[in-house]
Amino acid sequence: MKAQNEQRTGLLYGFGAYGMWGLVPLFWPLLKPSGAVEILAHRMVWSLAVVGLALLALRRWGWIRELLRRPRKLALTALAASVISVNWGLYIWSVNNEHVVEASLGYFINPLVSIAIGVLVLGERLRRAQWVAVGLSVAAVLVLAIGYGRPPWISLILAFSFATYGLIKKKLNMGGLESLAAETAVLFLPALGYVLWLGAQGQSTFASHGVAHALLLAATGLVTAIPLVFFGMAAIRVPLSTLGLLQYMAPVFQFGLGVLYFHEAMPPERWAGFSLVWGALVILTWDALRTARRSRIRLEAAPAVLASPAREPA
Repeated sequence: MKAQNEQRTGLLYGFGAYGMWGLVPLFWPLLKPSGAVEILAHRMVWSLAVVGLALLALRRWGWIRELLRRPRKLALTALAASVISVNWGLYIWSVNNEHVVEASLGYFINPLVSIAIGVLVLGERLRRAQWVAVGLSVAAVLVLAIGYGRPPWISLILAFSFATYGLIKKKLNMGGLESLAAETAVLFLPALGYVLWLGAQGQSTFASHGVAHALLLAATGLVTAIPLVFFGMAAIRVPLSTLGLLQYMAPVFQFGLGVLYFHEAMPPERWAGFSLVWGALVILTWDALRTARRSRIRLEAAPAVLASPAREPA
């Protein structure tokens, strides 16, 4: 009963995390006339403040000394911070420049890009269904490139940057709260310096557009930290296969907002490209669930096989 309650709580946290990530396109336009780089700088500054308070409340500081003693891990943290800043900055820019649908595509194809990186970088071998899914995603990119008259570069950069970030995080093996604190700490001084420089140049919107606007910019720290905390709470309570399914909530919400709320155009070739991507994700999800089920059956059968008496040769 306790396990069921824990899993139910984890699902609620998972829905909360991916739901907030899916609805965040509604937030970034509220920060206009701030530009994407200014918003990103404030996001870094205020995220560190929020995460720092959380760590202070939880008294989790021991990891800092260990991180500073390991130059390679510190370098990977700086690399992760740089990659995620590209991802965050481009996403904010794309939402505020009416490219929500194209941005959502980036997070739809992110699992497929992660698979490709696994093959190219980690030498992983793909199952047949995974090859089919990757092939469909390549076809989708070609169809969308024809439809846009250019490659869907926003989608590709978002997908590859987030997949690369995931690869680095896998090597770092740090908790969500700790890793966010480390990454924002790396970028805190450059971000704060940029904010102060904008103020000195008279180009900052933080102090020139009223208290409400300043509070919204400060809220970027909460918008960043809260979904990540929820995700961490979900990750320890529900299976990875369930989290893998929940991750599609965010781009589905983003796509829906792009089409229904922001009224972005969806010509036939764009529908065709997205349909290919969705088909690839269906195959990928089916293959993952089938593989997980087979693994579970083998694990359940293993004790019975080990317990059965060995037959003596005739």
